[in-house]
Amino acid sequence: MQALLSFDQAPPFSAPIRFFLTAPLFAILAALLILWEGPDLFVSRWTAATLALTHLITVGFMLQAMLGAMIQILPVVAGANIARPRFVAAVVHLAIGSGALCLSAGFLGHPPFFNLAALCLGVGTALFAAAAAWALYSVQSTNPTIRGLKLSLIGLAVTVMLGLLLSIALGESLALPLLQLTSIHLAWGVVAWSIALLAAVALVVVPMFQLTPAYPADFARRFCWAAIVLPILWSLVDLLGWQIASTTLASAMALLTGTFALQTLRLQSQGTRARFDASQQLWRVGMICLIAACGLWLLARFLPMLGDRREWPLLCGILVFVGGFMSVIVGMFYKIVPFLVWLHLQNRGGGRILAPNMNKVIAGWQIERQMHAHFLSLATLLTATLFPGWLAYPAGLLLLLANTWLLRNLVAAIVFYRRHCAQIDATISASP
Repeated sequence: MQALLSFDQAPPFSAPIRFFLTAPLFAILAALLILWEGPDLFVSRWTAATLALTHLITVGFMLQAMLGAMIQILPVVAGANIARPRFVAAVVHLAIGSGALCLSAGFLGHPPFFNLAALCLGVGTALFAAAAAWALYSVQSTNPTIRGLKLSLIGLAVTVMLGLLLSIALGESLALPLLQLTSIHLAWGVVAWSIALLAAVALVVVPMFQLTPAYPADFARRFCWAAIVLPILWSLVDLLGWQIASTTLASAMALLTGTFALQTLRLQSQGTRARFDASQQLWRVGMICLIAACGLWLLARFLPMLGDRREWPLLCGILVFVGGFMSVIVGMFYKIVPFLVWLHLQNRGGGRILAPNMNKVIAGWQIERQMHAHFLSLATLLTATLFPGWLAYPAGLLLLLANTWLLRNLVAAIVFYRRHCAQIDATISASP
């Protein structure tokens, strides 16, 4: 897989890093919202505050991080160079960030912001999708990663279009089947966009960074296709009201997600590292949480005594978004950001000055402690769904701590980069 990588085609450092720096800010806002609302936020998945919190995490944290990663990955992994990457990154970053804020404001009792959110998110996503699709258009699907990146763009486009429809419907009070459209929007966002993209990237980064065997060829070739085809079929039968087919295909999507997580854990167990680093531990916890969420969803579907309880959707959501995707994204940050710092310092030195070792970019003890704060935050959030009166405020405080610490670590990497850029420039200027 490493032969696929073309580091000389990496975009400017500022293009992806702005997304990575912004993502923790939205998680901090989510933590502040928990502290503001308190136990009431854990009453139901449908409360205004809970919906606002969900979108601060999914749009503000996850989408920011994933788009930033794609801006870096497309040219390096797929050889797909986005035209004018600084301009595209700046506009998409501003639009997505503004849209996430407006969407949360809409849920928190300001309906006019739904239309503004639709405009911002529509513009940002359309620009990114168009730039990425144009870059990928002439790139042949010679391996499963490139094919998965292309298919995940379809998942992103459909997810956002459904989200825009829901946002406009809420802003204009349109008579639409909102609960059904929300379920379809969620399925596309989790499976066809997030899991498809994660799997496409994992095919490269898990063997490369975690020193594991490659994913099985049949799995790599078929997984992302299944992650697109199943949501298409399920959406159709669900809209047609075919309950048995709908339940069967929904269960298949849950099993598909669990299969990816199990396969990743299997590869990790076969890795050659003597000791897991923080990134691997975050990936492992992320995969375990995805498996737990899939199991919980399946049990709730087929056991009425569980399905009727208010806690299970909240538990499932926290397992997927905070335990699954946030853990993996944080783990990716601790690999991607130091590597980008090293790569751009190496290029700046022009072969005359070697860049510092990647392990020096962010102190290892800072990474370890932030990881433990994230795990403690996750455990407290999960328990708070059962005992909100006792643990809502501690959960908010720990989420605030974990993501403030994450932001601190990412800022430290930027400070490290700028300091060494100045040193390299001074050395080159002073040399004859």
